[in-house]
Amino acid sequence: MFDTLTDRFDAIFTRLRGRGRLGDAEVAEVLREIRVALLEADVNLAVVRDLIEAIRVRCTGAELAKHLTPAQQVIKVVNEELTATLGGEALKISYASKPPTVVLLAGLQGSGKTTASAKLARWFRQQGRHPYLIGADLQRPAAVEQLRVLGAEIGVGVFSEPTDPVSVARGGLAEAQRLGRDVVIVDTAGRLAIDRELMDEVRRVSQALRPNYTFFVVDAMTGQDAVQTAEAFHQALQLDGIILTKVDGDARGGAALSVKQVVGRPIAFLSTGERIADFETFHPDRLASRILGMGDVLSLIEKAEREYDEEVTGQALERLQTGTFTLDDFLDQLRQLKKMGPLTGLLSLMPGVPREVRDAKVDDRDVGKIEAIICSMTPLERTDPTVLDGSRRLRIAHGSGTSTTEVNNLLRQFKEMKKMMRGIGPMAKLVGGGRPGNPSKSSKGSRKKVKGGRVTPSSRGLGPTR
Repeated sequence: MFDTLTDRFDAIFTRLRGRGRLGDAEVAEVLREIRVALLEADVNLAVVRDLIEAIRVRCTGAELAKHLTPAQQVIKVVNEELTATLGGEALKISYASKPPTVVLLAGLQGSGKTTASAKLARWFRQQGRHPYLIGADLQRPAAVEQLRVLGAEIGVGVFSEPTDPVSVARGGLAEAQRLGRDVVIVDTAGRLAIDRELMDEVRRVSQALRPNYTFFVVDAMTGQDAVQTAEAFHQALQLDGIILTKVDGDARGGAALSVKQVVGRPIAFLSTGERIADFETFHPDRLASRILGMGDVLSLIEKAEREYDEEVTGQALERLQTGTFTLDDFLDQLRQLKKMGPLTGLLSLMPGVPREVRDAKVDDRDVGKIEAIICSMTPLERTDPTVLDGSRRLRIAHGSGTSTTEVNNLLRQFKEMKKMMRGIGPMAKLVGGGRPGNPSKSSKGSRKKVKGGRVTPSSRGLGPTR
């Protein structure tokens, strides 16, 4: 998301870095370029006007720091104003004093409500809650069956019955209370367009449940139409927040930048991919940082903490430090990296990644080739690659569907990586949470150690294969 806007901002700030001062004429020129960039990103016109005016006031005022360069001054102001436009702070979920906490999802057909319901249930499970899903979408064929399949995948129960949406909602709530579930998520029906029947149905479901939270699920790729639709639903239901789906397919991002200011309700969650795990809390400051090409280290760390197996990574770190890191260890780290999602998405979270690297389309099939090559080796070959002569390499290439050149490249990169790791082993130990002479031990309950232990091996261990 925001690829186009990020590229435009990058170009603007690159030109600014050559300026020795930031006068009124320079500010006006920069603001014109920013205005065009925002409008091209399909940001609401009123939002663009307010944002540009806020930036103008601050960039021409007395608050600019004398020790910052013109580019740094503008980036600082734009970052803070973008954060404010996006909502300022992440939405914090408050749970009902008397469970269950009821969450109602509404939106048009095709926006991804059913998948978002399952993703949200998985998110609540990660918070230590016990969610329950109610399939009240009786309009779309197989909607309830889809919800059951997704519920089974994440281990969450689903309630539905072939009656009417209001009866299903009431019955599901009663069943959740009987089972002792503390969060109920209700998937409602949608239409291809807003109509009286749709609004009346979802309003009756809402009146029957009196939800603690009502989230509007909207496809980010619909642009300004998403904002207008959100306004209509807000008038009918009094929304508490927005869930933006399919943000991985939206290069402009105008809906995300507009909805908070226009509707007056914050974005609560982002659905960032097709996997159930591709779902995250919306943090305005982090997204503003991504838009300006500064990465998002906190989200990257959180992804690693959720997906990485600490014990496996800790063992790999020890082997790196002792020089016994094998291709089996490399394969384990590669598979853990794949859990975090597409590599292109991970690159967007890393600060300092050159534009040409960020814009390059990283083919995840290349990662699959590496995995196939290693899996085509015998245990001895994975432990001691020095035994790989020409005939063995040809056998591995045939077995993995690759070429001997690709096999040779992997082995060369792995050798270079091991050499590099032996030189930085002591530093890796410090980053991993230990001290010289007192290496840290793996601990499931230590968040501080998890960060070091999980992020370090992946970021260094897979680097040379890019």
